[in-house]
Amino acid sequence: MRDEPEAAHIDDTALTRAAQAGEIAALSLLLERHRAGMRAVALSVLGPGPDVEDVMQEAAVTALRRVGEVRDPAAVGAWLRMIVRNACRSLLRSVVDVVPVADVPAASAKASPEQWLEQHALRNWVWEAMENLSPALRLPLVLRHFSYGVTSYEQIAEACGIPVGTVRSRISQGRTKLAEALTATTDAAHGDVVRRVRASEVEANETLAAAERGDFGELLTERWSPDVLLMRGKEPVGDRSYLVRSMNRDIEAGVRQRLVHTVAGRSLAVWETDILNPADNPDHCPPAVAWLMSLDADGRVHQLRLSHPMTGQVADPEPAM
Repeated sequence: MRDEPEAAHIDDTALTRAAQAGEIAALSLLLERHRAGMRAVALSVLGPGPDVEDVMQEAAVTALRRVGEVRDPAAVGAWLRMIVRNACRSLLRSVVDVVPVADVPAASAKASPEQWLEQHALRNWVWEAMENLSPALRLPLVLRHFSYGVTSYEQIAEACGIPVGTVRSRISQGRTKLAEALTATTDAAHGDVVRRVRASEVEANETLAAAERGDFGELLTERWSPDVLLMRGKEPVGDRSYLVRSMNRDIEAGVRQRLVHTVAGRSLAVWETDILNPADNPDHCPPAVAWLMSLDADGRVHQLRLSHPMTGQVADPEPAM
């Protein structure tokens, strides 16, 4: 990136294109340039208070993830202000608001933020920074910004077994720490996130296929930690044999799962699946489940949490896998 006095004279179009090409300083300059307008939107919706800072932090993370979707770089200021407005609505309603608005440059219909991350030069840098967060901060932040179904504060609270207020606090702290980690890891060597996500997708599909064949126990023995635990909040509720029994029970009842989304880092993975219930018992299980998995140093699952995104509830003591 050019030095700051020269960069200050670059127009939004050039800065946006530079940011889309992976130039981090360009995105930082865009955020700084439009900070006053973004803050004005937050204040107009929320009024003065600490929530304004929370929304500004969320907007910065969202801009980082989605800058590749901006179609009209000259209108990036309006795009940033709409990100803030949607974040304010999300905060007020305690649900994720994804509302395309006519006066904002339209996001590409062909690529989700997650798909863009898999194609964009920033992706490895973002995920390496994520890995520098503590597990307590990392999981809520990943669920909030990168999962499909476990995104509201209430759903994250259920999945993690913590109060909603703690979720808000951890996400706020996580965004602050992420900003620091992004700066610290700018020049570091980053892992190949695309390869990691693809490998996790293969692992998920192989796991589901093994379950349908009746080989779920063998797969867990081979690939997961021997000490794997099913967690509900902070409390363990079952071991490997418990998981195998639960999965086999669902398979025998005619329940199947179809993978729809994968998030994968070095220390965690999220598999989100649709649940296909048998025709004669369509309400046997909730319509979807998210597998929230903590990984050990060898990449094996050592803790699993299950969340039903459609209901916002964690799995029952005898879970639908």
